[in-house]
Amino acid sequence: MSTATNRPVNRKVTLLKYADGPVTPDMFRLEEEPAREPGEGEVLVETDSISIDAFIRTSLNDWEGFHMQVPLGGVIGALAVGRVIESNAKGWEPGDAVSGPLGAQSFATVPTGMLQKVDDSLPLSTYLGALGLTTGLTAFCGMRYVGQVKEGETVLVSGAAGAVGSIAGQVAKLDGAKVIGIAGGPDKVKFLTETLGIDAGIDYKNENVADRVKDLAPKGIDVFFDNVGGEILDVALDNIRERGRVAICGAISQYDDHLNVRGPSLYLRLAERYARMEGFTVMHFADKFPEAFAQLGQWVAEGKLKMPEHVVDGIESFPDALITMFNGGHMGKMLVKP
Repeated sequence: MSTATNRPVNRKVTLLKYADGPVTPDMFRLEEEPAREPGEGEVLVETDSISIDAFIRTSLNDWEGFHMQVPLGGVIGALAVGRVIESNAKGWEPGDAVSGPLGAQSFATVPTGMLQKVDDSLPLSTYLGALGLTTGLTAFCGMRYVGQVKEGETVLVSGAAGAVGSIAGQVAKLDGAKVIGIAGGPDKVKFLTETLGIDAGIDYKNENVADRVKDLAPKGIDVFFDNVGGEILDVALDNIRERGRVAICGAISQYDDHLNVRGPSLYLRLAERYARMEGFTVMHFADKFPEAFAQLGQWVAEGKLKMPEHVVDGIESFPDALITMFNGGHMGKMLVKP
């Protein structure tokens, strides 16, 4: 166990009020306090990078949904990576690289049972992106085990320039599919085709999505990986092929009014075409994590899988980074460096 006489100052983002519609800066407060000394079985971690994920929005309501609600005055929940700087736990040493739910703060004192040690031969942020639970593993499990993509099939991905969408499209491409990504703006379409190697992109802000899907996939789509919901889900259902699959990963277009989510109006296409629509979270595939992690890691090592990062500096920038993600102002993995 190491000892420290002068604890570092922890800067943390706490919840001042619950959301009533879109996330706004006045919901949050930046606070400072001395980092807490680790109790038995705990370590003090200095945060390296914080993951900005869509699930955070669902924890900011004045009612508890699928993800645990953040209490007023509580630290905003978020996954992060960092290094142990003080330990009161056997087998955990200063310098160990770790990942886990450290929250939106510069230092975190947590039980080791909440953490996973990671190999620091890769940049630590890799374990939030390509090898991250809410990004790479989510995309891989959704595409491989829910979408069950096959070589030669046509795959459509919404939110394709975001973190999960970026990986999902590449997984489908590496599995031999033709991949069409939907994103907002010409720069994002260029990002899909030139940076990620996706076959084609659709700019939903400036193009008619329904018309473009029919142009690019005249025989229909076999798999739709949905991160957005709303009208785009109906477009996909209208173009689903016989025995097609729809993987519902998220519905970011609906999160600001979670109690009044708009469902698809064309769901009967599933019956007409003997297709299926299946929702999932990554935790439904915990038994598949070793296989998924190994494949993703191999692709990263071989340079076949790309995960560009949008990095914002300063823990005080966390609220703005979260808002930027929901406004579609990023490409790839959104991170905050405290």
